[in-house]
Amino acid sequence: MPTLLFALLLFRVPAVLGLDAFSVSLRLSLLILIFVGTFMTPSLLIYYLFRAGYVKNLKMTTLSDRRLPYFLTALVYTITAYLFTYQMQGLSSLAPEIGTLIASIAVSILLVGLISLSWQISAHCVGIAGVVGVVASFMLKFSITDLFFPLLLLVMLTGFVASARLRLNAHTPAQILAGVVLGLTVSLLTVFWLI
Repeated sequence: MPTLLFALLLFRVPAVLGLDAFSVSLRLSLLILIFVGTFMTPSLLIYYLFRAGYVKNLKMTTLSDRRLPYFLTALVYTITAYLFTYQMQGLSSLAPEIGTLIASIAVSILLVGLISLSWQISAHCVGIAGVVGVVASFMLKFSITDLFFPLLLLVMLTGFVASARLRLNAHTPAQILAGVVLGLTVSLLTVFWLI
């Protein structure tokens, strides 16, 4: 989801991040770094946990399988946010929003991990609703009409994800709703208060 979100922001509306003067190749490099930090590293970490026996099933259907991967993924996202905010020379002053958005995703994942200590929330819905919330917030806060059609597609995708999770009996309607509310809340608060 972070790769999808940042692909949309970096290539559809780079001015909102202050990166419109950056070349396409530089924006693509940023997107690759985001992909590595928010997808590749957590995926390899979860696979390692599976191979080492800490996670019994890669689908993480039980609460015990979900806890450690979510907390470690939140840590990876926090480190990624720190690198984008404080360690990438020049970028942190030009686009502090990247680090802020990644940090807010880390908060969402941490909250999913905490909730998973006693109840199963839909992490899929947290993720897609977070993307919807960021895109909608940017549209409202900065009057960006270029994001209208992507937002419509994202809302449809949210419906598909929620329907699929229900159809697979992976979650109850309450778990789906909780995921959507959590994802929207964190993303809306991040954009309106911190960006």
